[in-house]
Amino acid sequence: MELFVLWDIDHTLIENAGVSKEIYAAAFRGLSGREPTEPARTEGRTDRLIMRDMFVRDGLPVPDWHFVETALAQAGEARLEELRRRGTALPGVHDALKAASAQTGWVSSVLTGNISANARVKLAAFGLDSLLDLPVGAYGADADLRPHLVAVARERAQRLHGVPADIPTVLVGDTPRDVEAALTTGSGVLAVASGIHTQEELTAAGAVEVLPDLSDTKRVLGILESFTGH
Repeated sequence: MELFVLWDIDHTLIENAGVSKEIYAAAFRGLSGREPTEPARTEGRTDRLIMRDMFVRDGLPVPDWHFVETALAQAGEARLEELRRRGTALPGVHDALKAASAQTGWVSSVLTGNISANARVKLAAFGLDSLLDLPVGAYGADADLRPHLVAVARERAQRLHGVPADIPTVLVGDTPRDVEAALTTGSGVLAVASGIHTQEELTAAGAVEVLPDLSDTKRVLGILESFTGH
């Protein structure tokens, strides 16, 4: 095995057009019986932290995670068609994922703050799920903090595919939290300014490789290949 590539989802692979925040609001409403006073604050955080923050800000007790995850999954499933109607896969994403999946010795999956059920909904809405090895991914239910998800994904890749512990790993994402997760875990990072953060902000966060988006498949693959050490 030569490379383990972990892609963020929202604003890296897809534009959810506000559906994500509607999912959080619906889950909150289902659990609390009232509307949240403010929209969810996401920006690369995990679902565990996003939902906990919503309850704390409204002065409510935080429900047991099992109930929160169930509410999120139900809200996500109910909005599949709405996501498909309003959202889109971002430029070049289909080709980039297809090219990465075809590379011998590469494992290509996701590292996302979304719970696994909603990650699948978001990817399936645009036909991206079949291009990724989702069982070895790391998701928002797996840890509170994004850097801790890297170890989760590595352990799953070792267990399911026999991937060596020291395989080069690279994160692809659109926020400073993606960059932080890579830098603090000894991973490479390809940052893309397809979300709310500019190329300058991502560079300032520590990313050496920064692209405006994933539309140049050859460039994307070249950058990813550079992390194999070949």
